[in-house]
Amino acid sequence: QVQLVESGGGLVQAGGSLSVSCAVSGRTSSIYTMGWFRQAPGKEREFVAAITWSGGSTVYAGSVKGRFTISRDNAKNTLYLQMNSLKPEDTAVYYCGARLRPFGVMTTDYDYWGQGTQVTVSS
Repeated sequence: QVQLVESGGGLVQAGGSLSVSCAVSGRTSSIYTMGWFRQAPGKEREFVAAITWSGGSTVYAGSVKGRFTISRDNAKNTLYLQMNSLKPEDTAVYYCGARLRPFGVMTTDYDYWGQGTQVTVSS
């Protein structure tokens, strides 16, 4: 069993920056990939970025490349998403997910989810 708890969401103006975190606990040794997804009202959950827990290899959605950075600190069992140059369309609930297999970009690829943290970007 893996438990995920997101934090760090908030309100920021367009062009600003924000960092969200995901505390990971439980059977962390079973995790292969960690990912960030987001879901805006009325939309399906979409992939943002992913990182392999052990090696640190990353994959980003085209919409956030060059603006967002995913990272992890295995010693602290924490996943991060640094978001820069934020746009109103980045407004969503951000979720972290744990995958027990290599990279996936689909919601159904992930085995565990946190409860999400709200990120709101004003115009």
